[in-house]
Amino acid sequence: MQRKGMVVNLMTLFFLVSLTAFGARGDEAKVKGMIISRAGETMVVQSSEGKTTVVLDDATRTKDNTGLFGLDRKELSHVVLIPGLKVSVEGVSDGQGQIAAKTITVDGDDLETAEMIQAGLHPTAEQVATNVQTLATQHEKIETNKVQLAANKEYIETNKQNIAANKQQIDRNIQDIQENTDRFMALSEYDVKGEATVKFKVGSSQISAKDEEQLKQLAQTATGFKGYIVEVTGYADATGNAKMNTKLSEDRAKAVITYMVQQGSVPVRRIVAPGAMGEYGAAAPNETAAGRAENRRVEVKVLVNKGIAGS
Repeated sequence: MQRKGMVVNLMTLFFLVSLTAFGARGDEAKVKGMIISRAGETMVVQSSEGKTTVVLDDATRTKDNTGLFGLDRKELSHVVLIPGLKVSVEGVSDGQGQIAAKTITVDGDDLETAEMIQAGLHPTAEQVATNVQTLATQHEKIETNKVQLAANKEYIETNKQNIAANKQQIDRNIQDIQENTDRFMALSEYDVKGEATVKFKVGSSQISAKDEEQLKQLAQTATGFKGYIVEVTGYADATGNAKMNTKLSEDRAKAVITYMVQQGSVPVRRIVAPGAMGEYGAAAPNETAAGRAENRRVEVKVLVNKGIAGS
């Protein structure tokens, strides 16, 4: 009887230890921070507590909470997960410091800024230039007043205060530009292993048979690399209004992504789309028909992290 009781106790102890070990491997985990790099199905998130590796799979949901108190939810594709984007990740820890992501929440406003910066545009640059011009104009007025209205000291002092206020705004804008630029220095960590340019007819997002073959070959090139990602950027010429051109460039980028996924067998989680650029980023002058034809395009690049490529 004693031996039988010992066996029962040992089995019970083994069961409890197994449950404890299983729970340790499957603990729920959260991390909130900025994506600093991405390679295929993995990305690194920088938070206040350090760097965390996040793993994506087919069950991972990417969404944007919008509306009052975030009650509306907009489902997104993994293509929006680009370096520099702020995210909130919920998932399961594998016990080795990695998180298998279940849900990734992004901020729509931050995504728009991230897309524009990654595509090479600085939203605040124009404002900085305007403020610099304003500063120069006011400084000239002050010098003129010193010569012509030496007695009007109060007016001069007022202008000096305005200059100081404008200079502070300029300094803040320059700091914003630097911060946004630093967020996307991660792009320099990638080597371009293949690229293609898809051209379109006026007002069309239909891919020609010639360009379909080009995309198919690029997809074959991509799948030969470890940890690759595919960057897709859509453009339009200057015909029509800016809003229409932005929508048209978005449709063209989506058409290319759809073809790469469906016909090129590229997993959608390996595609990053920095956004529809509309008529911005022209490759040629829009004043000629030939130039406009060059601008109706989608640029596709196969990127591999330099650390992976060199390993």
